[in-house]
Amino acid sequence: MTRRRPPRHASADELLTELGRLTQQALERAELQKARVELAEALQRELLPAELPELPGLRAAARYAPARHGLNIGGDWYDGFPLPDGSLAFSIGDVQGHDVEAAAFMGQVRIGLRAVAATAADPGQVLSRANDLLLSMDTRLFATCSFLRFDPATRELSHARAGHVPWVWATPDGRWGLGEDEGGLPLGVLAEESYPVTRRVLPASCAFVLVTDGVIEGPAFPITAGLDEVARVTRAGVHAEPAELAAAVIKVADLTGHADDAAVLVLRHDRPPA
Repeated sequence: MTRRRPPRHASADELLTELGRLTQQALERAELQKARVELAEALQRELLPAELPELPGLRAAARYAPARHGLNIGGDWYDGFPLPDGSLAFSIGDVQGHDVEAAAFMGQVRIGLRAVAATAADPGQVLSRANDLLLSMDTRLFATCSFLRFDPATRELSHARAGHVPWVWATPDGRWGLGEDEGGLPLGVLAEESYPVTRRVLPASCAFVLVTDGVIEGPAFPITAGLDEVARVTRAGVHAEPAELAAAVIKVADLTGHADDAAVLVLRHDRPPA
């Protein structure tokens, strides 16, 4: 008969050594994740514009809030820049993914939109050409986007969207609504996609608020409820300065318990004096 040796119990010193090894591994992983989050945040802030352009009659402001936990950061952006014909272009969007790769891709999308808009001011053409440009890069990521052009001569605001969430508008006389304009697929999904353009002449005074889904959607907060809250804040702050309204709207993300990063773009139109 073969006797089995009883199992050897680890000594206290061995347990402490193993505990120390596991603790060190956990700390190294935590430091690595912290470094990646800090890098993504730095990329995001460096790639976003320091200021937005303005014209007599149109002012703009924006806010950005990083995600609260983990690596859910890096994909949201806003932008604004003048076009060669004297009009202004604005964009806001959200890249799929939440890491350093998403932050870098966001920068490529912004640069691509600026480059294309220099030769094709029509928002639908801008999104279509940017879409084909991104597909030619053979990337695995895609992005939702709203692109707008404001013509100061006609006070016309033209808009095209690529899979992005609706915007909210409001006027001082109490009118408001959602800009659920017809759109196309997100950028980077399907080649030769077309993007319809909606054109509207702006009233004497109005505010437009564009957001990414990180503002209006959370773990237990549906997009419709988030849009309703953004609409309430916009109606209440329609007389406020654009920066004040943007700061109020970004706080909606706190209500949703957002796990994603979030961006807000506010355009305020007031007819300039004759």
